Amino acid sequence: MNWNTWLPVLVVISSMLPGLIIFGLAEHRVRLRTILNLFGAVVKLFLVGWMLWGVYHGQHFETRLMLLPGLELVLRAGPLSLMFITLSSILWLVTTIYAIAYLEDSPNRSRFFGFFSLCVTATIGVALAGNLITFLLFYELLTLATYPLVVHRGTEEARRAGQSYLRYTIFGGALLLIGTVWLYSLTGTLEFAPQGGFLSEIGAEHHTSLIIIFALLIAGFGVKAALFPLHGWLPKAMVAPAPVSALLHAVAVVKAGAFGIVRVVYDVFGVEFATDLGVTGPLAWLAAFTIIYGSLRALFQDDLKRRLAYSTISQVSYIALGVAIAGPIAAIGGIIHLVHQGLMKITLFFCAGNLAETLGIHKISEMNGVGKRMPWTMAAFTIGAFGMIGAPPIAGFVSKWYLGTGALEVGQGWVLIVLAGSSLLNAAYFLPILHRAWFRDPPNNWPHEHDFGRKETAWPLLFPPIVTAVLALAAGILASAPFSPLEWGQIVAQREFYKP
Repeated sequence: MNWNTWLPVLVVISSMLPGLIIFGLAEHRVRLRTILNLFGAVVKLFLVGWMLWGVYHGQHFETRLMLLPGLELVLRAGPLSLMFITLSSILWLVTTIYAIAYLEDSPNRSRFFGFFSLCVTATIGVALAGNLITFLLFYELLTLATYPLVVHRGTEEARRAGQSYLRYTIFGGALLLIGTVWLYSLTGTLEFAPQGGFLSEIGAEHHTSLIIIFALLIAGFGVKAALFPLHGWLPKAMVAPAPVSALLHAVAVVKAGAFGIVRVVYDVFGVEFATDLGVTGPLAWLAAFTIIYGSLRALFQDDLKRRLAYSTISQVSYIALGVAIAGPIAAIGGIIHLVHQGLMKITLFFCAGNLAETLGIHKISEMNGVGKRMPWTMAAFTIGAFGMIGAPPIAGFVSKWYLGTGALEVGQGWVLIVLAGSSLLNAAYFLPILHRAWFRDPPNNWPHEHDFGRKETAWPLLFPPIVTAVLALAAGILASAPFSPLEWGQIVAQREFYKP
């Protein structure tokens, strides 16, 4: 095995090994736990940067290990994989810094950071999966690693949320397993292939079976992607600590589901064959309905994290909509939103965590004048909110622009109505928050203020949302720059999605 063969394995191990060591650490070993967390995150980022540069210049990184007769565990770094891995690696480092400060006085920190590292390991495995069976194995590991994070607080509400999460995700995993086995019985292969296409060689007598398999796979991935009506677990999971919420929405679980949908449409079925089967149209309409539904539900939430959760249900469906429209420009819009939404949403959850940790604020009705007390936190929140609305020059505008122009390219003008309606609803549930924060007078006393002296909050809590807000702004302003999410999305479309 040469370096290019080992590198995908090392990227996975770089978070798994520190996580396994952390499990065995006593609670008082704070310094060693912090060093292991940050060391793993920095090493992973370095290795991913190496792969990013190599893939950009045409190098091939792939590991194959025999799993069962006829089935291999395949880890492969391609342009699409690296888009997801780069996002996960950057946000893991930032979230680790945030989580260390957020959980400073909490019990069971070794357990938390151990599962935190395994969660990221599973996410990286999902991204690097070169076939459907590898994807399924890491996808289920992600379910198991995330559950302890959801129930970390140990309250009755947290346990109920964890039970709901398990019910949904185990059901989704069962659908995925049925679809995967059925597909293998028809084709004898589960390999991901650029432009898909191998299913088009199957006789027309199996097309009905393929349509059912597509539905099973999309439903299985749709649980984690929070597609309607499989979204119910996500708002309940907001009882978890803020770093977990950030991880669920921006880095790991929800993104893994959306990434799975992209893989099914483009790398298993191939977009042209999927369109010929007639399955992309229903997926586009389901994604469009979820976009509007999530936004409408967000309007009526007073709990800040629940409003952000319903916003995620809406926003992540932009990714499914982009790939289902079945056009090159719309596909670019969908996959770059995987990055853009991650940057914006993690910023919003970091800010929500700061409000809860510093002032005891959990509800929007408690946010009057908070911008005067925590200006940097609310400045970052404002950038994230306007990005979600789609205001230029923030990253969210770029995603919506490509989705809209891509829809027109393939004659799907109705998508513009969905995008416009969603943006109006986004404004309706974000602008009142900003008005409260910046233009109303603060109360005499906050619900539960934590004194940080002259600082608005601890710097490890303030630094991460500022960084991610700047990245979300830069992804919009510098959209045409080399290695921007947009440029990389164009590389993905050219190399993996559409034949030259």
